[in-house]
Amino acid sequence: MMPENTALHRKVIVAPGMCSGGSLIFGRIGDWTWESVAETCRTNVHAARTAEGEPTYLSFYYYRVRGGKVVHPHGLAFGDELEVTSRVFQFGGGSVLTLHRLAPAGSGLGTAFLDPAEVYETPDPECMYAETLNRWIARGNPGSNRVLSETVPHGFDNADLPRLPNQFSPRTLVGRARGAGSFLAPAPPGFAVAGGELSFEYALDAVRDINGAGLVYFASYFSIFDTALLRLWRGLGRTERQFLQRRVIDQKVGFFGNADLGSLFTVTARRWQNVADPLSEIADLELRDSASGRLLAVAAIETETPSTLA
Repeated sequence: MMPENTALHRKVIVAPGMCSGGSLIFGRIGDWTWESVAETCRTNVHAARTAEGEPTYLSFYYYRVRGGKVVHPHGLAFGDELEVTSRVFQFGGGSVLTLHRLAPAGSGLGTAFLDPAEVYETPDPECMYAETLNRWIARGNPGSNRVLSETVPHGFDNADLPRLPNQFSPRTLVGRARGAGSFLAPAPPGFAVAGGELSFEYALDAVRDINGAGLVYFASYFSIFDTALLRLWRGLGRTERQFLQRRVIDQKVGFFGNADLGSLFTVTARRWQNVADPLSEIADLELRDSASGRLLAVAAIETETPSTLA
């Protein structure tokens, strides 16, 4: 097992499958999470099974990304060179929390120690940071994704992993977001609601949104939320080019449910604007199953909009 001061390091050249105005980079970081957990916990996470031989999956429960001035989610281009550092932490039971630092090549951070305090308190302004909280799940009913239970696979071992310091734990944040249907309860200081609440429908796409295990792919939630955000922007008279120029400062997504083929979703969107800086705003998004009202996910996307919008 890896000692606490050991991290996983990658030198990465940004390829076409890693960058776009959508969710490609979030999916790639998710792959790094699975690879990191596999190496540190001595488990084949891609083919994990219970002692009875039933499949179990390392699902995403919470995902946060904070963009820097140089590296940010929608600012990557073909050929950009990155130095990625990842560390995995025990998060109680069978859960794990993984931290990633994406630094520009040549920054000197390629092999630098990744301390949680850096991620949460003193982030490097040039870097992008990602935080993923993962839980093992299995289907309660083989023919449906609606009931998923926490099920740790046979042989999984996270006992020797370092523990994330309590002051950095997202447990309370995520629990409150699940209860309120929003990461913005209570209201963020310095921001005020701008405009009314809007709702959009989204039909689950069997071609784009389903992964190889037959579940709604976690990165598709990012795309669904961005689709709703783009509709919100269009309603404000903003262009698609301006949408693609946005810089994500902070994005949080909580994953609270999955769905079956043929599902229809309702995404409710609210927009918060920074009182002191009108170019800074937060999209407050809630995703529910249209038929049952069941909460599936929530997101808060803080963006710095292009100055051409001013």
